[in-house]
Amino acid sequence: MNSSGGRQFWDAEITLTQAAAQLRDPALMTAPYDSDPLDLTVFVSCYNESEYIIPTIETVIDAARAAGLRHEILVIDDGSRDNSRQLVADYIASHPAENVVLRANRFNKGLAQNYMDGAFLGRGKYYRLICGDNAEPRESILAVFKAIGQADIIIPYYTSSEGKGLRRRLISSTYTAIVNLMTGNRLHYYNGLAVHLRYNVMRWHPNTRGFGFQADILCLLMDLGFSYLEVPIITVEQRRGGSNALTLRNFLSVGHTLVEIANRRISNRVYRRKG
Repeated sequence: MNSSGGRQFWDAEITLTQAAAQLRDPALMTAPYDSDPLDLTVFVSCYNESEYIIPTIETVIDAARAAGLRHEILVIDDGSRDNSRQLVADYIASHPAENVVLRANRFNKGLAQNYMDGAFLGRGKYYRLICGDNAEPRESILAVFKAIGQADIIIPYYTSSEGKGLRRRLISSTYTAIVNLMTGNRLHYYNGLAVHLRYNVMRWHPNTRGFGFQADILCLLMDLGFSYLEVPIITVEQRRGGSNALTLRNFLSVGHTLVEIANRRISNRVYRRKG
């Protein structure tokens, strides 16, 4: 379904198939970044974000312009039960000059799967997830965007997390410490919505399909030798009642991620020893 001023995909598996076919083009495989027409694809996740989704889009546009990036915004509505999807569609129609794309899933697929889909749907050299709850101030997004190009991976970490409860901060710190201990890394934070080369997300996408996917792909790419830069930022929890991150499903996902990281580290040591 098309609308003036932007592209809209409704459960666009055909588009994903076409994108996958393009990756098999020898020219693109030889120089996968050269033909990217944009600097950055921003995937904005949306699930029942009617109160925050438009301010999020506007904040991202403002920051990308200030950073001088040729960009697109891909909003994936993951089966919202409020009017988030319609708000985005109306915004696209009323702002034809903005490069905003809407994909609406017919059923909920989860953040990790949407993140992978967005990498194939996008056109930018770099790729970043921003949550649709408007938790990152303009200055934080701008700091991350300005760092693009200084390393293969830009990794934000929070120096201040207003509205984030003590229990969540302790769990995050513990999780970071465990991953660092397992990998030998010294990162400040693993769930800070890193900027990746979009091709890397398509080529090296993680097996994890839950909350821990960000740590999984970060550790994988760092093991492969990709360069990274950490950027300190702040975040402000906007949602009343806090985040829904502390669920059984997410804890299981984190456990799966830790197992994946451990298996990969063991395999790397075994094969390196044989070599």
